[in-house]
Amino acid sequence: MEKVKLTGIRMACRVKYRWEICYNCSMLGEYGMREAERTALRKNSVTLCKEMVVDELFIQCLQTEQILTDSMAESILAAQVSHKRNWCLLSLLPKRGPRAFSIFCSALRDTEQGHLYTLLADSQERDSRVRGREDERYMDPPLQLSTEEEVVKTKRARTHESMEICLDADSPITAAVLPSTQAFYLSHCEKSYSMSSSPRGLGLVISNVTFDPCATPDLDTRTGGEVDEEVLRKVFTELDYIVTIRRDLTAQGMRACIEQFSRRQEHQTVSSCVVCLLSHGVEGAIYGTDGQLMELDWVFEAFDNARCPLLQNKPKMFFIQACRGEEMDCGVEMPDGPERTQSPGCEQRDAGREGEGEGDSSPMDERGRLRVKLPQRSDMICGFASLKGTAAMRNTKRGSWFIQELNSALRLRAKDTHLSDILVQVNGRIKDREGYAPGTLHHRCKEMSEYTSSLCKDLYLFPKYHP
Repeated sequence: MEKVKLTGIRMACRVKYRWEICYNCSMLGEYGMREAERTALRKNSVTLCKEMVVDELFIQCLQTEQILTDSMAESILAAQVSHKRNWCLLSLLPKRGPRAFSIFCSALRDTEQGHLYTLLADSQERDSRVRGREDERYMDPPLQLSTEEEVVKTKRARTHESMEICLDADSPITAAVLPSTQAFYLSHCEKSYSMSSSPRGLGLVISNVTFDPCATPDLDTRTGGEVDEEVLRKVFTELDYIVTIRRDLTAQGMRACIEQFSRRQEHQTVSSCVVCLLSHGVEGAIYGTDGQLMELDWVFEAFDNARCPLLQNKPKMFFIQACRGEEMDCGVEMPDGPERTQSPGCEQRDAGREGEGEGDSSPMDERGRLRVKLPQRSDMICGFASLKGTAAMRNTKRGSWFIQELNSALRLRAKDTHLSDILVQVNGRIKDREGYAPGTLHHRCKEMSEYTSSLCKDLYLFPKYHP
């Protein structure tokens, strides 16, 4: 009797030991995913390799759920070509445990790649019908689709309009803005602009989408522009700005709106402001819906130290999504150019009249001391979607390239990166993008963004941290 009991205990221990081995292996990713899920990935691998966007956010979704290790993530992101990066991930997934497929599908949804999520769901559903009722007992039920995703079962066809080039799966990121930590704030706040107010500041987005066909027959509707304004509203609201959106204004309407915004008394109690202008444009100006131009220099003057004293010494951000000319950047095989030279060691005003008005013109306070003076214009940073003389690219479904990349960089990097470096990263992402319009002159077209700055300190936004 004792021998029987002992044998039973040993058997139970063996079963438990085997179960622990299987469980630990699955946690380590050595115990693979189900056959039906492997089949879905294998059958759709070509489409996934071509259309999937595997960026830092997508990898972060998988790392958070422990599907990928840090070394795996680094090796995937090290691949410079998108389809190689995608293939590397698809090769790893079947070995990363029984949760890998469902987490992968969730990551597709969270990064606005629902058409690929739907593709895998449909593939599973078809396979389950073929296998029959017997096999269905060993499979997870087909992925459930939201109402919106059920309506659109396939990816929308690429479209091409004037100056609007579509890319594969270039949807705007909608994941939450990553927060700054107290430790990061305390280590950087003294040497950067003060960003302690809540809200951080006021934001204005002027978006011209529809133009008067009688007054402006050459200016097409900016299809996709409405996506940009919503993306900007969301990201700057999450960054703690009070955002106002104005749509389809004439040139005079834009001037009136900007003047009113620059004079708002709330600027006195906040740390900064942001202005986004989205329209058709030329070098140095953007179009109103009436076909008239508003000069960008006039916009900057409206916020300079003389005309907007409430924002003196506070950072003022401008983002311009508009063409700066009609030239299409077709790209070159090996871009090269002369390096910038250093400025001469003497500061002179180029007008050549440095001596005029010198002497007693310095303003004095009531006790006869010299007042501190500011330059006419300072503490500004402006991001442009394109270089001087070139056209800006806009996707008719996903919005403009520049706003997409700005949105992504702010959401992922604002937590620990100052704005100038964020715009450098945006430049890098824009540099790598190419248009997709086979059979047209715009196929594989390029764009290059740039920014100008008169900031005097680092500008950290410290998202979601309030001292």
